[in-house]
Amino acid sequence: MTVLPLFRTVLKVNASSVNVIHAVWLDPFSPIDAAERAQLDAAGISLETVSTLGDLTLALRRAHVLVIRLGDSAELLQEVQTLIAQLGHTVPVLCRVDRRRMEVAVDAMRLGALHVLSADEWSAAAWQGAVKGLNAPELKTKSYVFVDPISQHLLALAQRVAQTDVTALLVGPTGAGKEVLARVLHESSPRAKAPFVALNCAAMPEHLIEDMLFGHEKGAFTGALKEHKGLFEQAHGGTIFLDEIGEMPMNLQAKLLRVLQEKKLNRLGGEGTIDLDVRVIAATNKDLKLAIEQREFREDLYFRISTFRLRIQPLKDRPGDIVPLVAQSLARHVKGGLPFTVTAEAQVLLQSYPWPGNVRELENVVQRAVVLSGGRTISPAHLMFDDAQMDEQAMPVMSSIQAALPQALAEAPVAASPVAPVMPTASAPTYYSPMAPIETREEPTAPVNLDSAVKASELQVIMAAIESTDSRMEAAAKLGISPRTLRYKLAQMRTRGMNEGASA
Repeated sequence: MTVLPLFRTVLKVNASSVNVIHAVWLDPFSPIDAAERAQLDAAGISLETVSTLGDLTLALRRAHVLVIRLGDSAELLQEVQTLIAQLGHTVPVLCRVDRRRMEVAVDAMRLGALHVLSADEWSAAAWQGAVKGLNAPELKTKSYVFVDPISQHLLALAQRVAQTDVTALLVGPTGAGKEVLARVLHESSPRAKAPFVALNCAAMPEHLIEDMLFGHEKGAFTGALKEHKGLFEQAHGGTIFLDEIGEMPMNLQAKLLRVLQEKKLNRLGGEGTIDLDVRVIAATNKDLKLAIEQREFREDLYFRISTFRLRIQPLKDRPGDIVPLVAQSLARHVKGGLPFTVTAEAQVLLQSYPWPGNVRELENVVQRAVVLSGGRTISPAHLMFDDAQMDEQAMPVMSSIQAALPQALAEAPVAASPVAPVMPTASAPTYYSPMAPIETREEPTAPVNLDSAVKASELQVIMAAIESTDSRMEAAAKLGISPRTLRYKLAQMRTRGMNEGASA
């Protein structure tokens, strides 16, 4: 019986350049038997077995594929994902699970395993299924952050919408990640292997938008020396993303509506119609219903594009995403070398800042910090926020946070800890959800972990705001967060056993 000969196809290994595929087998429960090892050797796969995460740390650098044996839970997989992220590796992960532990298999897939096999089933047919799941046209290196509970709910909803062909309207503030969500919808859909084409409709002349969307025939106008396929044609079989659709001129809205209704278009200067097979996703930061009342947007087009609405909350309402986004930004902008360390004080400031510019502003702050640090440690002194954008409520909140930090950290000292880079993925995107973004290094002078210090400081700031205002709504406004986020944070603190009166 031949086992795993298709791993070469899965991993896109060129036999002329790599003679052996190196597989790492993590199994803390039982060693691989001689028969299985012989089958792997016959398939040209060098097997290295490890039983602890410490051994895996060294072995991962040589691994082309990682196979994990899971027991009663998927906790081991989560620990491995964190380790892979911290090391900055990209490696496909397969899991073997007891067939009686279906809930573990489900958790493994949710946590990013590319395939799950029954631990007692070892056959060519079984591994053929694993290979099929791994055999992607290319290895993708993009990942998306959906760590906060609000973001995880949005991700779950988006993945359900992705399985249909309905038009989707993404609503949210500028810089909150609407295009990221559009790509998630595309890459989670049956159209994932077809093109994803995007156009920002803002600040572009009407004739240019029309030509870019619908194309033209040769000679349609002066300078049209050859035919041009518009973005709708270029996206055939895939997805077209129309960003800032609320800025589209009214005349073009009518033409777009006709294209969406008929699923056909006419190029500029053309006589025949062209059939379309395109999924449409639109996005806006405007109140389109208000725009309809002001006769700036067509009501019929609104109902055509908003079959399913997905609202993206501002970053300040998704505090759980902030540190992972910092990690992702550092991984993207800082290549090679040792990982960056973000001090506990800096992390508290990052999570408490209201982020009026959302993710785009966070990117700017991280890049400034990298430049100013001059090394590999980011502290509060390196965080240059866009103070000009901070309103009168936010400024005193930031000042109170900075004032509270020394006392909070003295009560719960922590060591500065490295921000782990977000894990790149090996096929369709594995969403960063949920995974511990920070690893705290234990030191003799730092017995309390980072999460405790951050939460203790956060509790102190929240309680100070509550005590200085007449209502929870006013406290939320002073903190620069929504009342819903404040309720969520207080509920979390009660769950952890934090006494709301303790900070008084």
